[in-house]
Amino acid sequence: MTDAAPKPLLRVLGGEVLDPPPWWLMRQAGRYLPEYRALRAKAADFVALCLNPALAAEVTLQPIRRFGMDAAILFSDILLVPRALGQPLGFRDDGPALEPIGDAGALARLNAGEVGSRLAPVFEAAARVKEALPPATALIGFAGAPWTVASYMVEGGTSRDFVRVKGWAYADPEGFSRLIELIETATITFLAGQVAAGVEVVQLFDSWAGILPEPQFARWVIAPTQRIVAALKTRFPTVPVIGFPRGAGLLYERYAVETGVDGLGLDTVVPLGFARTRLQNRLPVQGNLDPAVLRVGGAALAGAVADLRRELGGGPHILNLGHGVLPDTPPDNVALLSRLITESRVPV
Repeated sequence: MTDAAPKPLLRVLGGEVLDPPPWWLMRQAGRYLPEYRALRAKAADFVALCLNPALAAEVTLQPIRRFGMDAAILFSDILLVPRALGQPLGFRDDGPALEPIGDAGALARLNAGEVGSRLAPVFEAAARVKEALPPATALIGFAGAPWTVASYMVEGGTSRDFVRVKGWAYADPEGFSRLIELIETATITFLAGQVAAGVEVVQLFDSWAGILPEPQFARWVIAPTQRIVAALKTRFPTVPVIGFPRGAGLLYERYAVETGVDGLGLDTVVPLGFARTRLQNRLPVQGNLDPAVLRVGGAALAGAVADLRRELGGGPHILNLGHGVLPDTPPDNVALLSRLITESRVPV
């Protein structure tokens, strides 16, 4: 740590209890901000925006300038990893579109050897952001966890039933494990490059962890995450890793115990009592304000924030959403959230 005083986010990830808690928001840089929409028009498409270091850095910094969060999260996308492996990627109005991977032949066309060079613009963006951040503001990097990334790669985009990816995992687990291992290798390269460029915390997003029963959750969520965390800790032992296994339910506890993560991101439906008594006593927790209540604002937001701080304020807690900022969220509501967090003590 080269800073004069540890940053609030890093202090909490080290086990401290702070009041007020540090805060940041998933998808805090994006479409709800008019300055983002103006800048987005300068890029040919979303992928081009992510891979333009100057523009990606500016997008990352926009919410920090406006709201003063305790952390900036690098503007990027979890599907840049499949693209770097050689899978074509595009974005439509309804979400990402990839050429589906479904067999050994398609898998053989992927290559982890060029991931670092293909994602070098992301690392440059991280270095630019690090130089521009206020001294007390941490920089978070991220990647998708292997199961979630594999889901997009196999389904060819978003899915309602995940029949293709589950079908491969059940019918040919050894073949599917080769895809998971390839994604693991690429993810470690991606995260290590971000840390080398100045990122101080990394988060693994496992957005589709909650669709798996426990045996498959253990194999495709817990085990790959544990291996990624172990590899990062070997190279960067002081860099915290936050895991976010969205939808994991009761399996959050097993994830917390077995993966080796330093902090646990909570989705919106995790009960606060369960989080306090079964999770927060093991490691710092992050979350889990409903993005919909942030969109509504007003008294509903004030009440939800008070409840969250009352329930989790006695342990190490990073205040965040249980998922990303909704695109039509009024920026004034995020400003209100900032005041509710920073201008008051934890309610009793």
